[in-house]
Parts: sequence; structure tokens; C-alpha cells
Amino acid sequence: MCRWIAYSGRPIYLDDALFKPENSLIHQSLHASRALTATNGDGFGIGWYGERQHPGLYRDVRPAWNDENLRSVAEQVRSPLFFAHVRHSTGTATERSNCHPFRHGRWLFMHNGQIGGYSRIRRALDFKIDPAIYHEREGSTDSEAFFYLMLSHGLEGDVAVAFRGAVADVLGEMAAAGIDEPFRMAAALSDGERIYALRYSSDGRSPTLYYGHRVFAPENGHDGSAVVVLSEPLDSDSGHWVEVPEGRFLVAGGGAVATLPFDSGT
Repeated sequence: MCRWIAYSGRPIYLDDALFKPENSLIHQSLHASRALTATNGDGFGIGWYGERQHPGLYRDVRPAWNDENLRSVAEQVRSPLFFAHVRHSTGTATERSNCHPFRHGRWLFMHNGQIGGYSRIRRALDFKIDPAIYHEREGSTDSEAFFYLMLSHGLEGDVAVAFRGAVADVLGEMAAAGIDEPFRMAAALSDGERIYALRYSSDGRSPTLYYGHRVFAPENGHDGSAVVVLSEPLDSDSGHWVEVPEGRFLVAGGGAVATLPFDSGT
């Protein structure tokens, strides 16, 4: 499965989080320790917020550990809120349009997990996406489909409601098709102000999800507003990290983190 990290706080250079930690995201792209697969080499992506309302985006199909351009960009880009993702494909093509994060307006979305039997219900889920935005979908992944389902369920108005609506769509179509494979996800979303995340599965075996207040670039002093939400810890200090329980919806911003029970509505 994929690995990802989301950061919010004092602006830092992206390489402080992506390359420098003991268990950095780039290290996880080759040696993930809390995933079903250790290697995540089917592309990567970064998305960051700067001075404009919409986020920047850089994605490619090369393995993250083997892309010198990623290191160069990460050394120069500084942001108060950014996403980064290394991909392990669950069946769809390794192409740039399928690399996370996905962007729509001011929103960024990335995901780790899989919709069970997706190939059997892909068409049905596509029909549930708002026709006004469907043409903007670029790739073929279940992750992007889920993002567009959220947009179709009023994401601009209420994030939790949009998550519930998209999950209900997926579970409903899986049930209608008689799919026994599980639906598992650990997903992150941002509007440039807050990080939202969901750890959820249909079988109680969600992908791992953590958050923490780890300080990057300590020479600049402690930043009490910094929050990191991620697939697995960046170091071995258990005091830095809190595991998000199964079936929880997380909201992080301004240094505060809230984890709330998630009701799928089923």
C-alpha cells in the first residue's frame, strides 16, 4: 500500500520532512515498515500551498528514491501546508494522472487503501459523480474516483458529510455487486487551512494512520502549531506519535488535533 505525509505549521522546506528524518517518506518508498508492501515505487507526488489560493502540484511516475528533480524541488520549496505521497499501485496504470495527490480548485486529496472489487463497480461509481465536474477527472484510480464523489457530495460545505456520502456510495455499490473484498482507506484532504483525514474500513483492518507534533529544523525554535499526519512515524520515538484509532475522522489546524468517531451511515 501507499505511504503519505501531510504537514501544517510554520513554513518549512519540504526536504526537512521528505528526506531528512530517520524514517523519511523517501526511506518509506523503499522500506515501509507498517504496510503490506515495503516498496512504493509506482510514482510519487507533492502538493503545497504558497501565496496563491490554489496549491502547486508536482507528480511523476519514477520511484521517489530515484528522482533527482524531487530532491532539488524539495530543497527549494517552503510551505506552511503540504502533502507528499509515494504510490504502490493496486492495479491501475503507472502514469502521472494516477499519482497522488489529486487537486481540484483549492483542495488536495491523497489516499492509501483500496476499494474492493473496484473494476466491477467503477462504472456505477462514475455515474454518481456530478456531471458538472466529471470531465475534470484525469486518471483511472479508485482514489481519484472517491475524491470526485466527495466533491459531488458537497465537499465545499461540509467535509464530514462529503466523506460519509462517498463512503456510502462505495459500500452501496459493493453490496449491490455482491463484492466480498474489503474497502479500506486512510485518506487525507486539505483546503489550505486545515488537514482532514479518515481512517476507515469495512472489515476493521484499516491502513495505519498517525499524527504528531514533531519539530523540523529545530534550529528555528519550537513551533507549537506544527502538526504532521502520516501513514507511519518518521522516527522511533514513540513520544512523537499518536495512532489514530480505527473508524476515526481527524481535523488538524493551528496546532490542535481532534479525532471524532466516523459514522458511515450504513
